[in-house]
Amino acid sequence: MNIYHPFLVLSTLAILAGACNRSAPVIEDPEAYVASMEKWQHERLRGLKSKDGWLNLAGIYWLNEGQQTLGSDPSNDIVFPDKAPAFIGTLTVRGEAVQLNVNEHAELYYRGERITELELGVETSGDPSHITHGDFAWYIMKRHRSLAIRLRDYQNPAIEALDHIPSWPIDPEYVVEARLKHFDVPRTITVNTPFQDYTQDYQCPGELQFRLKGQKMRLLPFISGEGYFIILSDETSGLESYGGGRFMYSYPDSTGRIILDFNKAYNPPCAITPFAACPMPPPENRLPVKIEAGEKVVDNH
Repeated sequence: MNIYHPFLVLSTLAILAGACNRSAPVIEDPEAYVASMEKWQHERLRGLKSKDGWLNLAGIYWLNEGQQTLGSDPSNDIVFPDKAPAFIGTLTVRGEAVQLNVNEHAELYYRGERITELELGVETSGDPSHITHGDFAWYIMKRHRSLAIRLRDYQNPAIEALDHIPSWPIDPEYVVEARLKHFDVPRTITVNTPFQDYTQDYQCPGELQFRLKGQKMRLLPFISGEGYFIILSDETSGLESYGGGRFMYSYPDSTGRIILDFNKAYNPPCAITPFAACPMPPPENRLPVKIEAGEKVVDNH
């Protein structure tokens, strides 16, 4: 699952200082920077509310080998929300193949065509094809060694309930330059998730070293395309910010500088919905200070 939205990696490099001189300010035009951050925050909320966003998730149902029934009636093995048909049909799991057989009265569609049966594989693309019924859409996903149904409700009340993402005031002082101290060989870092038997592995090229408000700090970045993905926690975690940490991206600018913008420290999907499995910060990325920038706790579930 691609748990990140493309707009989150869009940088504001055009308004960052262009010179390599480390004594130069990182932000040349604070007013333009604040305007760009306000736009970023707007796009962030819009992404959460979008059709492939996190706010419309309505369920995650782990599948067992063999046959199981599904529908909204409590007697089913997999119980969907009330507005789904009482008895949708059966799913039969054989390894990573899932056979769906639909009851006659349940109107399910796949790629615009009504279906009575369908063999489903595991969706590995970032744009899976959904089975639909009314406001619902779902597909089969794989996490670790397990298969699950991921269910969306395009009329989920959570979409309208979230009208803003609580955040600290935008502060240019939380935009700093970092230096990457390379390891001799990139390391594989295993991080935990809320699911006890599910971990995720990332490639770490080295250690980001930087100063924030006069203090020396370090973070382990994970390779993400041409830049870095960072999972961090700090002294606000579990209090003012989400207890499972926050995410951040950094991409070198046109001069090769690595810029860390803590105003873009954002909540992982697990802070938005209970139907996600998010990587948690490695111990090395627990900063012993308050990072009073970026997103705060979202109280929507």
